[in-house]
Amino acid sequence: MAPVSPTVARWELVLRLRELREQRGFDSATFAKRVGFTPANWSHVEKGRRVLTVNTLGPVLELLEVDDEERAELQELLAASKERGWWVKSSALIGTELQRYYGMEFGAESIRSYDSLVIPGLLQTEEYARALISADVMIRPVQVEQLVAVRMRRQERLRGDDRLEFTAVVGEATLLQQIGGPKVLRGQLEHLASLLAEQDSVTVRVIPFTATAGAILGGSSFHLLDFAGESLPTFAWAESAVFGGAVDDSEQVRDLGFAFVRALDQSLSRSESLELIRNYSQG
Repeated sequence: MAPVSPTVARWELVLRLRELREQRGFDSATFAKRVGFTPANWSHVEKGRRVLTVNTLGPVLELLEVDDEERAELQELLAASKERGWWVKSSALIGTELQRYYGMEFGAESIRSYDSLVIPGLLQTEEYARALISADVMIRPVQVEQLVAVRMRRQERLRGDDRLEFTAVVGEATLLQQIGGPKVLRGQLEHLASLLAEQDSVTVRVIPFTATAGAILGGSSFHLLDFAGESLPTFAWAESAVFGGAVDDSEQVRDLGFAFVRALDQSLSRSESLELIRNYSQG
C-alpha cells in the first residue's frame, strides 16, 4: 500500500467534497454563500488552490449532511493534507506544479510511463541524472547537485514494503542516446538490467526500431498515476520541450491511457526488453 501523501489527501478531499455538493444539488456559487465563502474562494477550494481548516470544514460537512463515518474519513484527509511532504523542503528549487507531481508520485500505487528518448527519472542512475540536468540551460550550475539529490530521493518509492508498481515504455533509441557519454550510458543500462532482474514491481518495455508503428507517439513523454482510493481518478502529467504539467481534462487523460496501450502493443515483452538492454550494456 502506498504511503500517505499530503498532496493526494488534499486532492481526494476536494474531489469528494465537490462530488457530494453535486449529489446534493447545489451549484458552486450557492453552496459557497451557504458555507460562508465567496464563490471565487470556494472555486479555489475545489481546485485545490486553497486549503480548508477544521473550522471551515465543519459548516461544509453540516450542509452536505455527511454521516459520521464519512465525516471521520474527510476529517482524516484534512489532517493528512496539513502534513509536509519531503518535496516541500525543495520548494526553492522546484515550482508549485512539480511539487504537486512529486506529491502525487509519492502517494501513487502504480505509474505507467512513456518516454521516447530518455530513461524515466525514477529509473535513472545518479550519473545519468546529473548529465541530463547539467545539459538543461535553464538550470544554474549551483542547482545541479541539489536537483540530482531530489531525483534520487524520489526513487525511494521503488524500494521497501510499500513499493510502487512502475511500468515504463521507452523507445529503443533511449538505449543508444549517449547521455553523459558511453561510460554513463553503460552504467545506466546495467542499472536497468539489475532492477528488472531483482524487482518484479518494475517493468521496462522497449519499442524496437523494427516496430512498424513504433514512432506513433513521436517525441512525447507522459506519466499516468493511479491510486488505491476508489474515488481517485488517474492523474496524468505530460512533457514536451517547452511544457510540463498536469493534464486536467478527463478526456485527454483517457486518450493518454489509450496511447499507452498502443505503445505497449508495439513493445517487446518484459523478458525480451531485458535481453535487449543487456545486449546494449555489453556492447
